[in-house]
Amino acid sequence: MVTLELWGAWVANNHEDVVWSHIAAGFKGLIPSKVKFRPQCCDDDAMIICGCMARLNKNNSDLHDLLMDYYVMGMTFMMLARKHGCSDCRIGRLLQKAEGIIDGMLMMLDIRLEME
Repeated sequence: MVTLELWGAWVANNHEDVVWSHIAAGFKGLIPSKVKFRPQCCDDDAMIICGCMARLNKNNSDLHDLLMDYYVMGMTFMMLARKHGCSDCRIGRLLQKAEGIIDGMLMMLDIRLEME
């Protein structure tokens, strides 16, 4: 999903702008450099998608974490399968489900993103 790819790049490239609490200080620099240099969406679009991701995290943190690992951290299907203890086919289906939920949220908001 192009929308989430551009959003993931925005998150990866702008992580320095996020105010990390002292608890999360050890996580700074966690995103690999190969993931940082990709085309990204504008700030307005990113904030809309962040709202959808926050709602997904509230209702289904597993799918949220899967999207974060794939689109922000740049993990492959095989890496995700190993992490979650399932097949890469199952990861593909779960990603498709999570993408569909985000896409549905964007449709319900009836907001046209600049990247579209």
